[in-house]
Amino acid sequence: MGAALGTMTEIRELKTEISGLRTDLKRFVERANQQHIDAVLSDMKKEYAGVFADHQIGTAKTDLSARMVEGCGMRETCFGVFLEFLENSARHIRDGEVSDELIQSYRKQMKTLRKKGPHDHCDTCFGEVSRLFEKQIELMQTLSIYRKSPGPADAIAEIPDESVVKELLEPIASTQRFQIVKALATGTRTFSDISQLTGLRGGNLLFHIRKLTESGMILQRHERGDYIITDKGYKTMTAISELHRLLNPV
Repeated sequence: MGAALGTMTEIRELKTEISGLRTDLKRFVERANQQHIDAVLSDMKKEYAGVFADHQIGTAKTDLSARMVEGCGMRETCFGVFLEFLENSARHIRDGEVSDELIQSYRKQMKTLRKKGPHDHCDTCFGEVSRLFEKQIELMQTLSIYRKSPGPADAIAEIPDESVVKELLEPIASTQRFQIVKALATGTRTFSDISQLTGLRGGNLLFHIRKLTESGMILQRHERGDYIITDKGYKTMTAISELHRLLNPV
């Protein structure tokens, strides 16, 4: 009888371990799949970036020739300057990454060139150059080569109220839950460890742990296993640490 009970216990423990391994494997496969997708997209960008850049330069030549003001004595000179500008900007499509500072430098170049334009009809030609340049930027954004950095006001305005409160602020808006995430940021903890840390027991502690797991701040390795912090939880604590430092300078 004792041997049978021992065997049943071993089987239950083995099932628990298998369940944990399945969960860990699923997470690994999900991460691996995303890494594979990212690698494929990266290879595609490298392979076709030159084609995209050459197409943009060809489009610039054709459209400038067709849409610049006819009969202007500066037409040929301006055509050369505008084409060189668009060729230089299009070549950055091959770079794989374009900074906001670089894009802004091209915008400043365009403003400087416009100030040198002596005629009212220069607006027509500069309007065409601007349109072609914006098409290049749209392509860079589509290829994820260029991601515009939002200003502080824009970034604040884009914060999704309900989801941020529910998934970020509310989960840590409790001393005990904050203590749990803070502790897990430095290492794994058992249920017993967390209980001693917070002074909570049984259902009360489970309530707070469930809040954190449902929000994705922490997770349990497997059934009855240790608790660990997630990437989301760690980034949250890092951001709070930096905010505290900024608000409380030494």
